[in-house]
Amino acid sequence: MMKCRAYFILLTAGTLNLLLLDACKKETSSSAGALQLLQVSIGSTLLQAAGPNKNMPVDSAVYLSFNEPVDTATVRTNVILENQGQTQIPCTILYAQQNTVVSLKPLHFLDYMTAYQVVVSSGLKGHSGGVFSAITYPFITRNGSLTIQTITINQTGFQSTVHPRNIDWKSISIEVLFSNPVDSTNYKPYFSLSNLPVNVSLSDSNRKVTVTNVNELLDYSRYYFNISSFLKAQNGFVFDGFSNFFYTALDSTPKFPVIPDDDLLTLVQQQTFKYFYDFAQPASGMALERNTSGDVVTTGGSGFGVMGLVVGISRGFVTRDEGLARLDKILTYLETCDRFHGAWPHWSNGNTGHVVPFGAQDDGGDIVETSYMAMGLLTMRQYLDSTLVNENSLRNRITALVDSIDWEWYTQGQNVLYWNWSPNYGFAVNVKVQGYNETLITYVMAAASPTHPISAAAYHQGYAQNGGIGNGNAYYGYVLPLGEPYGGPLFFTQYTYLGLDPRNLTDQYANYWEQNQNQSLINFSYCVANPHGWVGYSTHCWGLTASDNPWGYSAQSPTNDLGVISPTAAVSALPYTPVQSLNAIRHFYYILGNKLWGPYGFYDAFDVTESWWGTSYLAIDQGPMIGMIENYRTQLLWNLFMSNPEIRQGLTKLGFSYR
Repeated sequence: MMKCRAYFILLTAGTLNLLLLDACKKETSSSAGALQLLQVSIGSTLLQAAGPNKNMPVDSAVYLSFNEPVDTATVRTNVILENQGQTQIPCTILYAQQNTVVSLKPLHFLDYMTAYQVVVSSGLKGHSGGVFSAITYPFITRNGSLTIQTITINQTGFQSTVHPRNIDWKSISIEVLFSNPVDSTNYKPYFSLSNLPVNVSLSDSNRKVTVTNVNELLDYSRYYFNISSFLKAQNGFVFDGFSNFFYTALDSTPKFPVIPDDDLLTLVQQQTFKYFYDFAQPASGMALERNTSGDVVTTGGSGFGVMGLVVGISRGFVTRDEGLARLDKILTYLETCDRFHGAWPHWSNGNTGHVVPFGAQDDGGDIVETSYMAMGLLTMRQYLDSTLVNENSLRNRITALVDSIDWEWYTQGQNVLYWNWSPNYGFAVNVKVQGYNETLITYVMAAASPTHPISAAAYHQGYAQNGGIGNGNAYYGYVLPLGEPYGGPLFFTQYTYLGLDPRNLTDQYANYWEQNQNQSLINFSYCVANPHGWVGYSTHCWGLTASDNPWGYSAQSPTNDLGVISPTAAVSALPYTPVQSLNAIRHFYYILGNKLWGPYGFYDAFDVTESWWGTSYLAIDQGPMIGMIENYRTQLLWNLFMSNPEIRQGLTKLGFSYR
């Protein structure tokens, strides 16, 4: 007959507890059976009599489980732990489970990387006299560990969970104190600082390693410090490796000569204007989607660029003749490129004029992008002099282009606009243009059309969703009349309002100056609060909107905060937050200018936490900076666009009050 027994054995802090050990034995008479060793373990690791038993712990007891109680008088001389030289290791002997479990707890930790054996001699007897056949369990302890006791960088704690900031980029000193002397014959190659040349030295009986920089690091950057797991102690102890990073401090000295704020604003406008004028696609004069997009031009970004052309001529960045020649080239392209019921595609090829698909089924008209172009064209039309033959001709061409847009087609006969139509897929994309977001201007332009207008019901039911665009909550003390929590990305306050003047603009849903100013202040306040603890956010460094980021592109906002600051956000908020935006402009130009300022103004975005500084330019991010700075300074674009009689009629039709 077989019976099973179960045991728990675990020695912790000198207290014997029981770890589950399962074994079965034949039920025998107490006078005739043999004493059997069922199991041997060190801590929770089982030993095999035949071995190999390697990497055993040095700080655990040895447990032996028998099929019956042992005669404790025979244990001390017959159950021993010894080293390879057969020197017995002093142990405390304890019993459990009615003396069926024997534990040997060494008085001191065992030596690392040393051979030991558990010897059970034949003199061991069972409580009922059962005899035992001698057996030996050999094992080897694990290697010891070389550990870091303290680590600092410039006397600041540098543990793995701490990522120091504001470290002096000119002088770096990392001190690492180890538990044991390191192998002085081969240690320097195992210390690295972002693959930069470093000095590595030993002190304190070879327990302290000091790493210093050979050359100055960059300011406001992330650096990685690594210690390889190949590092060894002098006694052979192994090291698990170490990796951490830190951020150097910001060099707060101006990178460019300090000039009056008015001159600085002109400089930002003029440098940004170069993207649309100097860097324009040569054949079409249109704005490239981005500085790396080849010949792909963008409709909406080019519309912003047309408004920038108004500013450029007005401020003398180009002569009037140069500006009008560029306008003529753009109009020629718009008249001859692919159009779809009057609407232009999101992207097209500047050489051929053919659509470049924006998505799998988006190879036709884009009514939102078209509305940005139409806004820009009507702004330019009002800037041109109707008394001059050549300029009046340009005005007439603009009118013909805008009037040929079939806004009504993009409603599918419903009280809402649809974003896309394709000659191949129809309305398969099936995205409704609904607010609150950057598309308010689309409904204003559509309602204002003298040839293909939409109804007021399309605005109220489609865009405003019968009032569903309302918010009414306060964030950081600022009430947000419309839109998503915290307002969303800041381009909501900028694209539409390059032309549409939000001052005194109201309807039944909102006061749009309050909407835009408060959303901008919420965005600013969120960045100052910096709930995620990103590096770099401050009262001078803020602005979340759609832009490039280290992982691609995203519409950053307080509810989609990736640690990415986009200069266009704060710069283009200038009319709403002049103090906060001017602080940001000064910071971006003077303090961060060596990283952030390029041939076409501020680069698109940066992320100090990821030590990423973008080098891209996007038309839809560059355009608002020129226009919104001008609206802050002279209100030129607002005044021009709002002077269009059809726009005023369209606003009235939709129920807006305006100045």
